Amino acid sequence: MLTVIFMVFIAGVFFLFLRAEMCKVKGRKPEKNVMLMSHHDVVPAEGKWSYPPFSGQIAEGCIWGRGTVDTKTPLFAEFSALEELLEEGWIPPCNVYLVSSHNEEIAGDGVPLVLQWLKEQKITFEWILDEGGAVIDAPMSGMDCKCAMLAVHEKGRYTIRVKAAQTAGHGSLVKQLKSPAVRIAGLITKIEKKQPFIRKIHPEVLAMFESLAPYMKSPMRLIFANMWCFGGILKRLIPVLNAQAGSMLGTTCTFKNLRTAENGDCTAEVFFRCVKEEDLKTDLETFQKIAEEFQVEIDEIIENEYHRPASMHSSGYQFIKSCVEEEFGYAACAPFILPAGTDARHFSELSDAVIRFAPIDINNQQYASVHDKNENIGMESVVRAVAFYKTVLRKL
Repeated sequence: MLTVIFMVFIAGVFFLFLRAEMCKVKGRKPEKNVMLMSHHDVVPAEGKWSYPPFSGQIAEGCIWGRGTVDTKTPLFAEFSALEELLEEGWIPPCNVYLVSSHNEEIAGDGVPLVLQWLKEQKITFEWILDEGGAVIDAPMSGMDCKCAMLAVHEKGRYTIRVKAAQTAGHGSLVKQLKSPAVRIAGLITKIEKKQPFIRKIHPEVLAMFESLAPYMKSPMRLIFANMWCFGGILKRLIPVLNAQAGSMLGTTCTFKNLRTAENGDCTAEVFFRCVKEEDLKTDLETFQKIAEEFQVEIDEIIENEYHRPASMHSSGYQFIKSCVEEEFGYAACAPFILPAGTDARHFSELSDAVIRFAPIDINNQQYASVHDKNENIGMESVVRAVAFYKTVLRKL
């Protein structure tokens, strides 16, 4: 029966008419709550696939289809683990909430509406576990083992619209000023080349490398085990070694939606992702100074969203980490900062242990298939995901 349900998950039919869903399994101690999460929407399946993207085809030891990695396998595993334990007569010692939104991929209102209700009921959580990290191939050279990566923070979002105006006035004076499109292009080029924003070895990054260092080969093991000494060099070296790790050092900035209006004005949206909110303020001042060099002004603030990181000292984080180490003992377990976005960020005010980890063991091809063609997951990984959630629930 569960196999059939999983196939339907991949086909996208089971949740076709559902929005954000939350269910609760009552526990013996009603004052304690935990939450398991996984969204059920997916991005479009574009490009040429080896197997039909919504077939759930089982081939080559894997299940193929959009959503297998992101993130219906964890969703299936959560329900399966809970169902199997309840069939055994297991009663949870605390309340277990399951939350799944229908529009995570478009940063929709599903989980914010759940958050609103939970706040009205004054419900908080010992820990909240969503997707984000996974068990992946070694993210850096010089490591031979798999790595179980637990995201304990998610970069904030800040979006603005900038404008280079078509200057009115005397024709000879107008010609002396570069066109709006050229000025926007100059701003983009300088920001990309200079990378002027604050870079730090944040506590989450320090903890990540300290956790991974014992599994590295020399001389990298020596360097990353002594961040106090080599931190200055590593701030420059890390982005070269691993682009994703480099993005954990501070604010990143991307430009999108460049447009030229009928009146000649040129606009663009600038999307910032920040690690620390206080650093973003300084980075924005730096950005504005550079923008002024090109006669570009900030026209509108579109988005401003920041959520606090999980506490790596919290009992919730330590509990989830212990479960990961028990089920994935062959992998190095480490925290990290997630550059991408998840529904979990909305719940950071309800728990000091909002952890983003999907218990799926995937290889580099499967990792790269997220939001791309030929998304697939190994059959054994599905089985292990169910086992992980059963371990978590039994140890409550």
